Amino acid sequence: MPGALDYLNEELAKLDAQGLLQHIRTLEGPTGARARFDGRDVINLASNNYLGLSNHPRMNAAAARAATELGAGSGAVRTIAGTMTMHRELERRFAAFKHAEDAVMFQSGFTANAGTVAAILDKQDVIVSDRLNHASIIDGARLSRAEIRVFDHKDADHADRLLQESRAPDRRQLLITDGVFSMDGDIAPLPALVEVAERHGAIMMVDDAHASGVLGAGGAGTVDHFGLHGRVDVQVGTLSKAIGVLGGFIAGPRQLIEWLHNRGRPFLFSTSAPPSAVAACIEALDIIRDEPERLERLWSNTDAFKRGLHELGFDTGASETPITPVITGDEEATQAFARRLFEEGVFCPAIVFPTVGRGLARVRTIVTADHTRDDLGQALEVFGRVGSELGLR
Repeated sequence: MPGALDYLNEELAKLDAQGLLQHIRTLEGPTGARARFDGRDVINLASNNYLGLSNHPRMNAAAARAATELGAGSGAVRTIAGTMTMHRELERRFAAFKHAEDAVMFQSGFTANAGTVAAILDKQDVIVSDRLNHASIIDGARLSRAEIRVFDHKDADHADRLLQESRAPDRRQLLITDGVFSMDGDIAPLPALVEVAERHGAIMMVDDAHASGVLGAGGAGTVDHFGLHGRVDVQVGTLSKAIGVLGGFIAGPRQLIEWLHNRGRPFLFSTSAPPSAVAACIEALDIIRDEPERLERLWSNTDAFKRGLHELGFDTGASETPITPVITGDEEATQAFARRLFEEGVFCPAIVFPTVGRGLARVRTIVTADHTRDDLGQALEVFGRVGSELGLR
């Protein structure tokens, strides 16, 4: 008997024919510089675990202690009975990490972005957003019902014009950008954007998901990297990348955080993070403080791997960070490239439309502090050999 969702089989077949169908691999053990996926041991260049903290012994011990002492979950949303002492401690620590007055934890970086944009604006307001901003920013903008204006990637002059054109009495304006762009690994021109926001009296918001723990002194992020403390109103971050666990946060003025306690829908309507995750996040901040060499290794490995890719003749686009795409353009060729790399022991996924524009397909590599030079050397050898085999270099 035909089902109401049978039409999806045809749509999936179309994606497959276009080289756009995703094939999810399964991790069969702890994540790390080397890991096991789908029965194969590989050099893992697919993880956002920048500082190698996800399986750090101190993190594992902190999570286990919290689960034993405080339980597997809180049993309630934050505003009813789910705010624990450790939630507030993590928020205090993150506010200090970001040089902000206060912070609030969300269930994910996605909900932090989407929930905040929707909470601070309304349909009479306007959002001016970088063309390559993360999907969570786009969804939050839509949920807010505000007018959305999109400026060309990293073009502060274009953002300036859009803010000028959209000015109106009693209309709030939000200028928003990623700090580090997740597909290209380039850094936002935050100083120029901050000047634009200040000139128009706009709210300045930066999504620092891929910069927190990576850029700035001690990994404090893009705002610290450019020395802009006190000039960015809303800092968004995640606890699932360099911090190595799960969750998101907003850091900013106290009135913003109190407003999100009252109007941030993901905060209001989702059970709070479990003690194990919160304890591991707090421990991660301690490790970042105690082991600064991790950040140094991350950047040393990044520089070495980029240099090796360039010497092999690959196009890494505008990358300035540990996110280093190898841009091939063609979707089917990129899927074949990722598949052959995996077969040869290197895991980095194919990124195709709609995650990136058509004709901009790439495999995305991310090195971490835990990769050794031997790991990176072996990966580069495979890249060179498979790239030649497929005519991609």
